[in-house]
Amino acid sequence: MPELPVAAVVRIAKSVNVERVGSDAAEALINAGEEYIKVVARRANHYALHAGRKTIKGIDVELALKHDE
Repeated sequence: MPELPVAAVVRIAKSVNVERVGSDAAEALINAGEEYIKVVARRANHYALHAGRKTIKGIDVELALKHDE
């Protein structure tokens, strides 16, 4: 079951000038967003563990996002 709320995902899509979001598109965006968050969280966790921490910090997330560049 998805964790991200539909309304939030629709608001995000509309913030980039998407006029309307169908229910199937909202579901697909939710699934894609959740998968992306999982990937970034795994990478951030790797950086935290490398630094000797169990808790990820903002810098770990930033480094994980730079991994995509």
